[in-house]
Amino acid sequence: MKKEETYHFETKAIHAGYDSKNHSDSLTLPIYQTSTFSFSTFEQGANRFAGVEDGYIYSRLSNPTVTVLEERMAQLEEGESALAFGSGMAAVSAVLIGITKAHDHILCSKGLYGCTYGLLQILKGKYEIDYSFSDLATSEEIIANIHENTRCIYIETPTNPTLKVIDLELVVSVAKEKGILVVVDNTFSTPYLQKPLQLGCDIAIHSATKYIGGHGDVIAGIVIGKKDIIGRLKKTVQKDIGGIISPFDAWLLLRGIKTLAVRMDRHCANAEKLASLLKRHPKVNAVYYPGDQDHPDFSVRMKQMKKGGGLLSFEVGGTYEDVKNMVNQLKLIPIAVSLGDAETLIQHPASMTHAGVPEEVRKEMGISNELLRLSVGLEAWEDIWADLKQALDSL
Repeated sequence: MKKEETYHFETKAIHAGYDSKNHSDSLTLPIYQTSTFSFSTFEQGANRFAGVEDGYIYSRLSNPTVTVLEERMAQLEEGESALAFGSGMAAVSAVLIGITKAHDHILCSKGLYGCTYGLLQILKGKYEIDYSFSDLATSEEIIANIHENTRCIYIETPTNPTLKVIDLELVVSVAKEKGILVVVDNTFSTPYLQKPLQLGCDIAIHSATKYIGGHGDVIAGIVIGKKDIIGRLKKTVQKDIGGIISPFDAWLLLRGIKTLAVRMDRHCANAEKLASLLKRHPKVNAVYYPGDQDHPDFSVRMKQMKKGGGLLSFEVGGTYEDVKNMVNQLKLIPIAVSLGDAETLIQHPASMTHAGVPEEVRKEMGISNELLRLSVGLEAWEDIWADLKQALDSL
């Protein structure tokens, strides 16, 4: 084990994967803004392409700036290896395309991101890769929903946007007996709050656009897992489909990661306070936040998550028009569909992030027209609450 692998999370987030001595003693990692790399000799070029000599060839295949990002994320997730992609959906697509074949089946948690649902539809239409949804709440339910051709169980936890928490150890216990891969979108939790690989899952995915970057200025995705799985993805879907990340975007993510732990502590503290206040407001019918002791999955959250996270959802009492009027009354909080930024963001899943999901499927996922998702930012919680309260009071 490398010495840096014994460091605490906060230390790894700043130092893992980088040795300034290998980069002209630069304290900050340089941006290797190059498309290709030259070889010292004909033989070296041939050997690198043959895989008998390590080294860089072409930035679609690997790049020094990107390599440090991948090594750092692998250590933070406590996985063996990682791959960086140009977006969260490029990462999700690479995994699902890379581990399935025609006529396979994917069992999914309810409440998937709208574009992940869209990808599943593409896979079904083009390659007859079927999919189905389950609450994954009991071993009996999981077994009942596994098909003979189930290749993987794909999970978002907490789910988007209803914030249900899936018991990963339970799912893994069933999946391993069946020889089925478990893939977890860990975007909402980050490796600071939850480590799916340490719970027995095979692959962790991040839309690094969100908390990993943390500043709303980069689009990216990360996949972490065992070396053999990541190696196969690198040699196939990453190389041949080419959804790679740029060196500059990798550099932005590394800058963001340095403050990940500090930011997540503040996101969580603010979200916990706001969830408590929203629960008591007469114009709010329900609040969904895993850090709330009244949340139905609170015991699971306590078992596998360090804190409740920076996201919450709530249902406004009233009509669809009331929901629109309330959101339009907000003065501090922007209406935007991302999450994990320094700014608090609000969005309406049914008409925005999940608009492409059929209404009957949205209802099955628990996404009502009255549901709003709040990505709690780093502002003073008093100011966030003042804005929410005046908007709710206007109804």
